Amino acid sequence: MAEQAKISLDFARPFTAQQIRQLQRETRRENLGRSWYKFSRNPLSVVGLATVVLLVLLAIFAPFVAPYPRHAGPFTDFAHAKLPPSWQHLFGTDQIGRDILSRVIFGMRSSLLMGVVVLALVVPPGVLLGLVAGYFQGTWIDTIIMRITDIFLAVPPLILALAVASVLQPNLWNGMLAVSLMWWPWYTRLVYSLTSALRNEYFVSAAEITGASTAHILFREILPNCVSPILTKMSLDVAWVIIIGSMLSFVGLGVQPPEPSLGTMVADGARYLPDQWWIAIFPALAIVVVVLGFNLLGDGVRDMFAAEGS
Repeated sequence: MAEQAKISLDFARPFTAQQIRQLQRETRRENLGRSWYKFSRNPLSVVGLATVVLLVLLAIFAPFVAPYPRHAGPFTDFAHAKLPPSWQHLFGTDQIGRDILSRVIFGMRSSLLMGVVVLALVVPPGVLLGLVAGYFQGTWIDTIIMRITDIFLAVPPLILALAVASVLQPNLWNGMLAVSLMWWPWYTRLVYSLTSALRNEYFVSAAEITGASTAHILFREILPNCVSPILTKMSLDVAWVIIIGSMLSFVGLGVQPPEPSLGTMVADGARYLPDQWWIAIFPALAIVVVVLGFNLLGDGVRDMFAAEGS
């Protein structure tokens, strides 16, 4: 009886701040372990993660990994132009003698950079506008934000990106800006629907009754419950952003020569099909690998969060 009373007193005793932080760290570790277990149960998701990690490492260490780093810049060697794949040039050489493998590795940099920068530009404003419009649903704030969003969504994304990129000077950063202007409405629409469903939940009403500020309700109560769908969409959207960026480069509105870009390399090599097929096929296969890797990773993230919610 004495031991039971002691245990009861221990549970009744309030936790110290250090104990609370320790419990929070242990909870986070357990949640991380469960999430990784659910993610790793899908072999294709692990393949996607490994592919993305490998591509990122290749892009970061391109000067050290590429067999001919000088070929990624203003380099010509007409004596070795249009050589087929061999042990000296695994992907062959292009029309002016540059090693295609080296340019593909460096071209990964611009593709991955576009995916990361575009999402970094569009997610914060898109999420913020969706939170505000969803929380103030039915007011003039909701009407203004969502009607502007509908206008952007009514225009085909690729056409809007091409129109913006054609006005600006063709380069990587303006291409990112063009894609960003067409991408933010999708996050606004997603977060708007999530916030509209959460704004009448009990925890939001309790925060309002206790006098919590609007910022606290939006960012501390509602936003954490929207993180899973947002992260899932981000992981899947990287592939789409890379495809749109490659399309801009393909028509000459993205990265400009001599800087390597996968879309530009495909466009240049298409003129030599089918005889010198390797000039276009290998950069195109690189785009396929990048997109497939991010799609598999995104599917794994989606399944992981879906398993957590079930």
